[in-house]
Amino acid sequence: MSLPTIIVVAGPAGCGKTTWICQQIQNTTSNENVIYFSPGTGKVPIDQTRLGAECPEVKVFSDGQEVEFLTKLATADNVYIELGFYLELNAIQPILNHLPYQAVAVLPPHLQDSEYHAWAEKTIVGANIDTNMTPTKLWRVPSTGQVIDEDSLKEFWYEITHGAYGTVNRAKGIFDVADGRSLYADFVAGIPATDFWELDLPRHLEGRPQRFSGIEVLGQNLDESAMRQTLADCYLTDSAIAQYQEQVTQILLEETIQ
Repeated sequence: MSLPTIIVVAGPAGCGKTTWICQQIQNTTSNENVIYFSPGTGKVPIDQTRLGAECPEVKVFSDGQEVEFLTKLATADNVYIELGFYLELNAIQPILNHLPYQAVAVLPPHLQDSEYHAWAEKTIVGANIDTNMTPTKLWRVPSTGQVIDEDSLKEFWYEITHGAYGTVNRAKGIFDVADGRSLYADFVAGIPATDFWELDLPRHLEGRPQRFSGIEVLGQNLDESAMRQTLADCYLTDSAIAQYQEQVTQILLEETIQ
């Protein structure tokens, strides 16, 4: 049995692992069968959801799908496995059961002689993140089924990224907003901030969405209870959701008629 090319990608938080994998996938030929797996994300699969939206032709696997992932290896042309910063670099070995793979590290340009250099067969220059700050807390919260007021969300995100809840090294999230769009947010300390951008997913305008949404914040001295409460304050009620969805549906219908 011929094995596909298995590429395991690791690196510090915010260095650009998912972005690099997306770029590699988008540069492959359209007829290639590509699969992607990122273990250890639990109920908050932000990277998997983002990659699945940007590369809809890719088969994406999450925690609990290890057996299915392994059964698909033989039929794949290329396989990408992303190791979160919170996993040991050898964490993938038990899953792959000693199958050969290429170890790729996405690293900031100033980092030298790290554990990633000793582990990787190939290094890629990633974002110029600050590796001097040592995060001590990782806060993850799923929000699937919730719809968020967009203005309140942007205010909440500003507070997160400007120290209102502690020193934040990295924050990312996917949120369903009132007009049916799914928005992706990404923040890395020391890197110029980017606006929210819309994921290439269908607008959801019928009740509460059941697709994934959630947030992940990495930092020091995080006030988790305050973040949780503020996020909950952004959630819309059933009646508000129905009202927004009715308005947006009508606007889209009028635009279609014109």
